Amino acid sequence: MLKRAVEERFGFVRIRGELSGVKRAASGHLYCSLKDDKAVIDAVMWRGSTGRLAFKPEDGLEVIATGKLTTYPGRSKYQIVVESMEIAGEGALLALLEKTRARLAAEGLFAPERKRPLPFLPRTIGVVTSPTGAVIRDILHRLADRFPSHVLVWPVLVQGQGAAEQVAAAVNGFSQFEPDGPVPRPDVVIVARGGGSIEDLWAFNEEVVVRAIAECSIPVISAVGHETDTTLADFAADLRAPTPTAAAELAVPVREELANQLAELALRKRRAVIRPLSLGRERLEARAQRLPKPEALLSPFAQQLDDLGERLRRALRDRAGIERDRLQNIAKGLSLPLLRNRLERARDRLEAQRLFPVLIERRIAEGRERVGVLWRMAEQLSPKEVLKRGYAIVRGDDGRPVMTAGAAREQSALEIEFSDGRIRTGPRQTRSSRKESPPTPEQGKLL
Repeated sequence: MLKRAVEERFGFVRIRGELSGVKRAASGHLYCSLKDDKAVIDAVMWRGSTGRLAFKPEDGLEVIATGKLTTYPGRSKYQIVVESMEIAGEGALLALLEKTRARLAAEGLFAPERKRPLPFLPRTIGVVTSPTGAVIRDILHRLADRFPSHVLVWPVLVQGQGAAEQVAAAVNGFSQFEPDGPVPRPDVVIVARGGGSIEDLWAFNEEVVVRAIAECSIPVISAVGHETDTTLADFAADLRAPTPTAAAELAVPVREELANQLAELALRKRRAVIRPLSLGRERLEARAQRLPKPEALLSPFAQQLDDLGERLRRALRDRAGIERDRLQNIAKGLSLPLLRNRLERARDRLEAQRLFPVLIERRIAEGRERVGVLWRMAEQLSPKEVLKRGYAIVRGDDGRPVMTAGAAREQSALEIEFSDGRIRTGPRQTRSSRKESPPTPEQGKLL
């Protein structure tokens, strides 16, 4: 009777209060308390209703709960069965957003050094968004206009219960693609959603989405909401785009601009190749014009050559005439009677120069006497004669004569030459070794 009285009287109520003691049971039901500065009331939210929540209930969050009052006989309490729950005002949402942002920033998820550059020309682009909204059509249309690319769409919910988990799963799924797998791995991922209220965009403020974007191994572009909308996904992404259409523009360049740029570079390349040739040709022509004509260079030498040739002909002709006159003068003195006269006089001088044998024999005797004297002197000065008088010649091991005793001590062996032959001594001996050794007794005979 008490339960019916309470439910009939308070069948629809709205309560604003601060969440306290929030816990979710294994069954999916949510249990908590709503309190303000004067009172507190227990609250329960069944699993079917918790699936429609756009945010994650936490302790300290101020909400407006809508439902009905009922009693719980097991504890003699009355409580509110919440059918819907929303955050009490945008200010509370922003406070929760700032609290989450500060906590994740302290972990370094938004650090600038974590940002990665986007590929200049991605071959494959992954898009995480709703497959039925206008966002995906705008992205595909913009990509087709700028640079047609291969697009992989991972369909997800973009608001409501389970949206955050689906977005995080999609980002992680793209990150786990193999580079050489059956499905091409995206070079860049676009997380996109259209505009809306802060409650509509709340899924992209969830921690699970922020961590998935920060840990993604592929560069991520965040394109959530309009230009004035900001979510935590924008801080975690490698690049924030003001709109989904702008995300498509940031992902790929304009193909026509690239073609024009390549054509311009090709033209500059041809000009760079042709320009030096043109300049060289112009310089060569200018220098060739300043060079004198070959005829002007050779004409003085040609004239000089003609002059020298003419002088040479005249000199040869004059020289030939002079020599001809000289030859004629010489020929006049070569008459036959004159030659016979000269021959007779030469014969007379030859007969006057006869050789007498007495003169030759006297010259030979004088020469023989001088040779005999020189031979006797050579025999007296010969070392052989000195050796016959008792002297000797000492030579070292190199065959050279040894003149002093000191030089003899330095020789390893000596050769002494006498008048009747040579002997060779052994290695040099010290004074102690030159002492005579005692005679060795004669060995007896064995037999």
